[in-house]
Amino acid sequence: MTPAFERPAITPETLRRLAFDQSIRWTSQNDDLWQLIDNDLWKLTRNPSLILSTVPEQTLEALLRRADCHRLVAGMVQAQQARLQQPTWFARQNFGDKLARVAYFSMEYMLSEALPIYSGGLGNVAGDQLKAASDLGVPVTAVGMLWQHGYFRQSIGPDGRQQALYPVNDTRQMPIEPLLDASGTPLRLAIQLPGLQIWLRGWQATVGLNRLLLLDTNDPANPPIARLITSELYGGDNEMRLRQELVLGIGGWRLLEAAGLRADVLHLNDGHAAFAVLERARSHMARERVTFEVALNATRAGNLFTTHTPVEAGFDRFPPELVSKYLERYAEYELGIPLQSMLAMGRKHAQDAAEPFNMAYLATRGAGAVNAVSQLHGRTSRYIFRELYPRWPIESVPVGHVTNGIHLPAWVSPNAEAHWYELHGDDIPWRGTDQASVDELLARVDDRWLWQIRQHARSELLGFVRSHLARSLAVHGASPTEIEVAGSRLHPERLTLGFARRFATYKRPNLLLQDPERLARILCHPDHPVQLLVAGKAHPADRAGQALLTEWQQFADRPDVAGQVVFLEDYDMRIARHMVQGVDVWLNTPRRPWEASGTSGMKVLANGGLNLSQLDGWWAEAYVADLGWAVGDGLEHEPEHDAVDAEQLYRLLEEQVVPCFYKRDEQDIPTAWVKRMRRSMSELVEQFSADRTVREYTERYYLPLSTAYRQRCADGSALATTLAQQVTWLQGHWHELDFVDVQWLRDGDQYRIKARLHVGNIEPAQIRVELFRQKPDGEGADIHSLRLTRHDGAFAIFQGQLPAGSPQGDYTARVIPSTELGIAIPLELGLISWQR
Repeated sequence: MTPAFERPAITPETLRRLAFDQSIRWTSQNDDLWQLIDNDLWKLTRNPSLILSTVPEQTLEALLRRADCHRLVAGMVQAQQARLQQPTWFARQNFGDKLARVAYFSMEYMLSEALPIYSGGLGNVAGDQLKAASDLGVPVTAVGMLWQHGYFRQSIGPDGRQQALYPVNDTRQMPIEPLLDASGTPLRLAIQLPGLQIWLRGWQATVGLNRLLLLDTNDPANPPIARLITSELYGGDNEMRLRQELVLGIGGWRLLEAAGLRADVLHLNDGHAAFAVLERARSHMARERVTFEVALNATRAGNLFTTHTPVEAGFDRFPPELVSKYLERYAEYELGIPLQSMLAMGRKHAQDAAEPFNMAYLATRGAGAVNAVSQLHGRTSRYIFRELYPRWPIESVPVGHVTNGIHLPAWVSPNAEAHWYELHGDDIPWRGTDQASVDELLARVDDRWLWQIRQHARSELLGFVRSHLARSLAVHGASPTEIEVAGSRLHPERLTLGFARRFATYKRPNLLLQDPERLARILCHPDHPVQLLVAGKAHPADRAGQALLTEWQQFADRPDVAGQVVFLEDYDMRIARHMVQGVDVWLNTPRRPWEASGTSGMKVLANGGLNLSQLDGWWAEAYVADLGWAVGDGLEHEPEHDAVDAEQLYRLLEEQVVPCFYKRDEQDIPTAWVKRMRRSMSELVEQFSADRTVREYTERYYLPLSTAYRQRCADGSALATTLAQQVTWLQGHWHELDFVDVQWLRDGDQYRIKARLHVGNIEPAQIRVELFRQKPDGEGADIHSLRLTRHDGAFAIFQGQLPAGSPQGDYTARVIPSTELGIAIPLELGLISWQR
């Protein structure tokens, strides 16, 4: 007789599989299990794998025999299986035949507190996009570095100065496992450094449907200097950084292939991994037995470079002699090209032997597409990269943009998630295109419901802050009395502002301190008090940034504001999560246009927080007057203008933000404030989600790049070979092109144009003749193509017509390579000639 109920087999190994999948952390509904096993350790670390590593096997088995624990685990397993088996957006679009895999390379990843291999914004973007790719079913395999110490941990000394600490990341307590080869053996491969072979070990982390592969040089067979390559994220000198980027780019691509993973698209998240474009080409050379030129032509069609840097000085650059030391043999013996040809790929001026090797230029010259991370950053990046495309108008510089977004399930507060779940039981409502929209959900709730979420989130945040302060004070040897009163002046009913950034001068973390007395008056207003939470790290080598941090310490220690301003030391994902969930207003004050995108302010949106930010990065395209507040006039200014921005910031706080928060109706609800909350959530939550970002990447870049890559690789790289020959021919004969004359004839309301060119040995089908006119407002241009009407030996005639709305003197004739060749113009071939 079959029993009416039979428990599924739940073992300690079941727990381990759950703990090692990052996707279980995308909902707080799973927290109960880890709290049941070790609540204290869970509160401190949020690391399921660490918790399991500290509990004996017998204890786990005994726990699993308990009905409550068994029920929790069984529910998690069932929910996880249902989620992973659910048809995804990618599958519903039938994209699988067009895109097999994206290889995503990044120097850092912020996935959870359990895997501390991140510094800040770049890792946040990488981690959130990898999570969203899993939710959407986009097949992404990420590649990164397993940092032995990660980014430094921060301690604030008694003098208010930052101290950098480097605790070791213990692989036995992290949700990673060795990457195995086809025979089940831990994967280990070799790469060459000058006169030395070093070993790389492979690890992997599960991220829902996708994986993150990690490289580790801490192999006992390596000499100490090599073992330290994966020691510190953004640590060491320039030579160590070069070694790290060689390991990530060249070693990372080899790790992918050693694991049997072939990718259609290589996505470089910033320029750190740019050497991967060379290694991908080298691998194609060996496999297809073609030259480097053909291999690069084939593979670059499937490469995407995302630049995050808002200033040219931010690019990684290396002295040519250092690059020569490490890559001369690689260039000449493995790529089969002269070292100087490889160095030219990383320079503005190919023949300038003194020019440093720029990783962003290498990534650009090896890419089939380049994008920035916000609309404003796109304009900034086109200006930065303009010298790679001499004589091209700046708007033609081939840099698009995909504005960043955040993975909402990872950042929404447990309380807000629970409330949204009451309204829509499937999941976080804004995940996926077939779920209820935020507008629909907001329409189901009244102002009191929304305000209660905000009140609860603020209270939860302040509880965390008190606990964090008490622990920090204890670590620094404070007295029991000091520890007991830590954070006691923070009040759950007060307006709470949050500011948490990397402390760098361009981020202007001390804009609020331009007038300390005025800030103190805002904070200590007798009727409308304000409390401010500050967090952030300055790079250990950035003395200016550390000085700014010390200023905040000194201000927070003032007796009149003590307790109203709290600095939370050792800013990390855990602190960030609590802050974005609980603050009422998120402050951000970079110097425009130095904030490429920024994602911290996006994280407050679904939690009901509002933004008060400089008109820079994402906020420049998100801001509308009734959903937040903006600093700046939308223009770029020198540092002398900081006083003007500070004055505007103070006035906004005094005249708008604080009064709006404290103006209540008869039910003690700030109706105008809640109206802003509704507007902000309705307009921005879905727009600035990582789901939207990854869908854009897939449709605008991954699919077209995959198609182009497959076409160029087909039939033994036949198309790539033809295109490489076309490029070589055009480069060799472009100087022969010349406008003989351009005739304009007015015919009513039309111009008839006839252009006669000397084309020499170039076929007219290889070129496009255009009339170019810059628009009066400077935004964009009018471009009209002329058609070939006659070709006679070395000469050709092109004709056309256009409306006579503008004077003919506004137009200039030009010739560029034809896009019909199948080459990305001007990204792959920047030739251009103008009428003289």
